[in-house]
Amino acid sequence: MPTDRPARHPLAARRILRLALGTSLCLLFSQLVAWPLSFVAPVLTLVILATPLPPLGVKNALGLLVALLAPVILGAYLLLPFMEYARWVAILLVGLALFYSFYFTARGGNPMLGMFMTVGLTLIVTVGSVSGDVVWLLIKTLFACTVTAIGFTWIAHALLPDMAGQAAPDGQKKPQPPKPGPAGAGRTALRALFVTLPMALLFLFMSGSPGYTVVMIKVATMGQQATADLSKAMATSLMMSTLWGGLGAMAAWYVLSIWPSLLMYTLLVGLAGLVYGRWIFQGPAVHPQLQMAQYAYLTMIVILAPAVLDGAAGSGAGAAFWTRGMLFVLIAVYGTVAVRVFDAFWPPVRYEEKPAGLSDPAPVKSHG
Repeated sequence: MPTDRPARHPLAARRILRLALGTSLCLLFSQLVAWPLSFVAPVLTLVILATPLPPLGVKNALGLLVALLAPVILGAYLLLPFMEYARWVAILLVGLALFYSFYFTARGGNPMLGMFMTVGLTLIVTVGSVSGDVVWLLIKTLFACTVTAIGFTWIAHALLPDMAGQAAPDGQKKPQPPKPGPAGAGRTALRALFVTLPMALLFLFMSGSPGYTVVMIKVATMGQQATADLSKAMATSLMMSTLWGGLGAMAAWYVLSIWPSLLMYTLLVGLAGLVYGRWIFQGPAVHPQLQMAQYAYLTMIVILAPAVLDGAAGSGAGAAFWTRGMLFVLIAVYGTVAVRVFDAFWPPVRYEEKPAGLSDPAPVKSHG
């Protein structure tokens, strides 16, 4: 990763520190409580703090909570009976729900809400195929993780608030590109669905699918990455995020094998936040490589945290760590190939939102 000066902007520096502090503190807490899937809490904290927004209000916090839990709760009532008696109907419903979550993001919706919806949908697919008891355990766990994540974002903002006059004014923000029209957003959502749904179905039909919950989080993020406009940009972002996230997890794993300490673990995650954060925030806005760096940091935690929990439980953490890392690489390669195949059969076309009262603009082919 190259070094650049714009990340040293006071606002960017404070956001980077806030990201590292909030994520590492949340991870420390999750390791202490050690409930099932507790590592999801720092992942959600990361997703929220990696967005250049003011502290979440109660209304927005409830919106994120609903976005994550609603797919799981509705799935428990609507999908579980179909999964048991008419699985193909359940698959169709999951496909439609995933398409909507990708379409919501592609049309300019809040990326955090889109991410939370996608994660909830993919988790209900993997866990819901086992039993209803596991689903309700998942709901309780996700509720606890989401509340914890939101709480630590508030703590991070309280410890490192935006200084007076540093809040990003609208005039300093880069002009937003025009929202894609329904046709362009629909194509983008279909591409993300083409990337994500086969992996979700694969783990749905595999025995012991709850063991792949961590991998499904990566699949969900991969689907959101597939909402990028250009296939080259998406392929590069996907591969680079997996590479840098995997390298960060390997480095931290080796350090922890020498000094297995919770304090060292927390410091390593905080240090990673400082490193990845330089390519998340730039000046008063975000870095051009925001998506790649954000998913790299997320990939590092998702690979590393379950392995550390396995080690604390006395199970084969080393083998699980490397197996999980290889799965992430294979998924990244698959996602890149899937996007290329989709774009080969349906070349990308740029659609712009038409102004009111005007006819539909002619689509412009994108050379991506």
